[in-house]
Amino acid sequence: MKGAGQVSRVISIGDQVIGGGNPILIQSMTNTKTENVQETVRQIQELERAGCEIIRCAVPNMEAAKAISQIKRQISIPLVADIHFDFRLAIAAIENGADKIRINPGNIGGRERLQSVVDAAKERGIPIRVGVNSGSLEKHLVERYGGVTAEGLAQSALDKVRMIEQMGYENLVISIKSSDVPMCVRAHELLAPRTDYPLHIGITESGTLLAGNIKSAVGLGILLHQGIGDTIRVSLTGDPVEEIRSARLILRTLGLRRTGIEVVSCPTCGRTQIDLIGLANQVEKMVEDIPLNLKVAVMGCAVNGPGEAKEADIGIAGGVCEGLLIKKGKIIRKLPEEELVSALREELLHWETTS
Repeated sequence: MKGAGQVSRVISIGDQVIGGGNPILIQSMTNTKTENVQETVRQIQELERAGCEIIRCAVPNMEAAKAISQIKRQISIPLVADIHFDFRLAIAAIENGADKIRINPGNIGGRERLQSVVDAAKERGIPIRVGVNSGSLEKHLVERYGGVTAEGLAQSALDKVRMIEQMGYENLVISIKSSDVPMCVRAHELLAPRTDYPLHIGITESGTLLAGNIKSAVGLGILLHQGIGDTIRVSLTGDPVEEIRSARLILRTLGLRRTGIEVVSCPTCGRTQIDLIGLANQVEKMVEDIPLNLKVAVMGCAVNGPGEAKEADIGIAGGVCEGLLIKKGKIIRKLPEEELVSALREELLHWETTS
């Protein structure tokens, strides 16, 4: 995707493709020691089940680089090797089967060493993700723009891309990251019209579950709504599975993904006489493994519930220790509170035959 009607070029990452109007893919990063193959594979497989489509692993040492080949044999999504400072780790990661490498050309050890990494990537035909971070913006750009700015971030990315292009390689993805949401958004708005390379977008160091989700939803929402972004990551301090859940919800909220069940629920009020908060959480968890493309409503009032749930495919509305099961805006059953979730699940599991 690109803004203003532009389309980014198509890049292959393993058996996935990005750019060129293809679906925006969800990425995450493992927080295990990559050299611990068993734990890393376990986490990647858990992320796959949650909906992760590209996984990135840190490669801080040669043991981690060599582990990539073992990890790759046990997962089914593309693996990106994240390398800083040591060009030899980038080459080793490529030789061990990484589907993409992420480097900052400015800290990989000079032009000659960068060329050797580019040559290795070219030989294997894998893309290089050119990463720029506001925390490591080059001194001359900080001085030119009077500090760390969106203009400096965009220029840094373009400078690094040109450096690799001059080495004869254009199989590239660009990412520019900042924890400052307005700066990050503006940097992408400046960069997008000046390149057709796919963009990986995210708000770096966004924080814990609550703060990180809010910052990511705001920043990524603004960019995606403008058509900017080809892969996304919601960076959270916590379980990376939460990153996938949040990313899926952001894409679905913007109408960019139609897969999975969307749960809508009312905010509760003085009329609520049922444990609506607990009920909504139960339903959200319960539908995770059901492969339907529906909207499910969880309402706290049996008086207004049917009307409020009218736009949903199916829903439940609470009363006094009981509730209603509502389908296509019509009440179909009255049930005790403790049976609402199981009855809803049963309807969803047999949706094709009952709808």
